[in-house]
Amino acid sequence: MTAIGYTLMTEQAGPRELIAHATAAERAGFDFEVCSDHFFPWLEEMGHSPNAWVTLGAVAQATDQVGLMTYVTSPTFRYHAAVVAQQAATLQIISQNRFTLGLGSGEALNEHIIASGWPGANIRQARLVEGVDIINRLFDGGSVNFQGKYLQVDSAKLWDLPDVRVPIGIAVSGRQSCETFGPMGDVMIGIDPDPDLVEWWDKSGDGRSRKVAQLPISWDSDVEAATRRAHELFRWSLPGWKVNAELPSPAAFASAAETARPEDVAAAIPCGNDVEAVVVAAKKFFDAGYTDLALVQIGADQQDSFFRAATAEILPELRRL
Repeated sequence: MTAIGYTLMTEQAGPRELIAHATAAERAGFDFEVCSDHFFPWLEEMGHSPNAWVTLGAVAQATDQVGLMTYVTSPTFRYHAAVVAQQAATLQIISQNRFTLGLGSGEALNEHIIASGWPGANIRQARLVEGVDIINRLFDGGSVNFQGKYLQVDSAKLWDLPDVRVPIGIAVSGRQSCETFGPMGDVMIGIDPDPDLVEWWDKSGDGRSRKVAQLPISWDSDVEAATRRAHELFRWSLPGWKVNAELPSPAAFASAAETARPEDVAAAIPCGNDVEAVVVAAKKFFDAGYTDLALVQIGADQQDSFFRAATAEILPELRRL
């Protein structure tokens, strides 16, 4: 059974708009909703970056059935892992057990604000291992003391734990991260429709977990307008995540994507109102072994028409896969 989700894009909409998008997505028939957790938008043109956790708390009250998920939070820099565990447990209670905690090793864009320096990928993953360990210990209940190489905890305890333990999703991008986090995570969060990622994850874990990915689209009856909007707001995505994790500011992303043309973006992101193009792009993920796919509709002012299309055309076609 596949699940189709919707992305609450905090980089392109304010908190009140995101809450409205969340309720509309539930009415449209999406199965779950993921929420980005940023301190900065990718590009100045996007213009927003409200606090994801406050927003998700409101979304949990405004919706009734859709699953909710951070996509993703780093529990090792601007948030301490113990604080993330407390936030996740509380959100699970508020949402009545609809929440999944999506975690990652972080991006310089959001984490540099604490001015501690930005380490290499291996250190970031080592910090995440400690962070996941702390979160799991706190979810177990009781008092937690932890003395790691990077993170420490002194007599911490979660006083409000949900009836259903919060599932933990972990973002991976290669064999090393899959083998490291497969045994630690309940959900795989992937970037590319690469079957190797799924295979490495399954071999490292129990082989039965959800695998979640995202698919950006720019839905519009005007193909040229859709392409312009995708270029304006999503050209940052073309350099790839290995580059994107290292860039510290919207200006840096603008510079890295300076040579990207509208046609380059349109080659990577479905633009227009061709349902078949969305299906073809989504099928790559499902063929690779993903179970869940969260759509990203580009453009905060283009959500209503997207929701109508999702109900009438997009979701029925994707579910036929």
